[in-house]
Amino acid sequence: MTRALLLLVVATLVGCGSAPRKEAQPSRPSTTSPKYYSNDGPPETIPDNLALIPDAVPRDEPFHRFANRPYTVFGQTYVPVVTREPTKERGMASWYGRMFHGRKTASGEVYDMFAMTAAHKTFPLPSFARVTNVKNGLSVVVRVNDRGPFHSDRVIDLSYAAAARIGIAQAGSGLVEVERLVVAPGTADLVAATPLPPPQMATVETPMVAQDAAALWLQLGAFTSAENAEAFRERAAPGLTWIAQPLEITSRDGLYRVRLGPFGNREEAVAIADKVRESLGFAPSISTR
Repeated sequence: MTRALLLLVVATLVGCGSAPRKEAQPSRPSTTSPKYYSNDGPPETIPDNLALIPDAVPRDEPFHRFANRPYTVFGQTYVPVVTREPTKERGMASWYGRMFHGRKTASGEVYDMFAMTAAHKTFPLPSFARVTNVKNGLSVVVRVNDRGPFHSDRVIDLSYAAAARIGIAQAGSGLVEVERLVVAPGTADLVAATPLPPPQMATVETPMVAQDAAALWLQLGAFTSAENAEAFRERAAPGLTWIAQPLEITSRDGLYRVRLGPFGNREEAVAIADKVRESLGFAPSISTR
């Protein structure tokens, strides 16, 4: 080996050994398997009084001076709604835990996973919301003091305590109804929000599969209008990217049905139904054809 070549090899080895490693970027908890990211999760020790932690108490607070400006994350620009209008929405909730515990939130406050707080992409900071688990009816009132979750299939990130209160801490995520709570200035009275229409889908504890004349189908919802069916499909589709079949809408007997299929056999359909329940927080209902 020539002297020049020897020097080149030595220089290359030294360069590889001294190159700095790029630190992994923190991320919110995921709704996919496993239940938590490897760098986040529940606390090492759960306080004995976790079930006794009180809900946040809504009050008329001034909006943060800087935390409500438009911002961009992952190429998407968000514009916070700095009004005092109560609103309601449905979607998937997740939670964030020990990785962010003790760090500053978007409002500059310190995140405490044992406080009743939450992160929302566009709610004013601070604000208050009632979050209800659609599956079991359990609710919690949280103070929104952070931004996120930055995933299209989720509407709110809860603290660990709040997620545990409504029964989604173990599952990692769940379908919820989020009602922004607004207190009338100078009073302690809440301003009523316009009610959302009730979910137009049947939810059952075990996946139900029905066989039509040609194949097996899973029905996720049935709606009286095509617009509601399409809106539901758009909300559900991001949580079902793991399946090759697209969500389709069929019209029959005055209803617009959102369904998956066809499947070749019952075993395959039941397995898909189980995964749908894990991803969306509810099981498919019976479809006749």
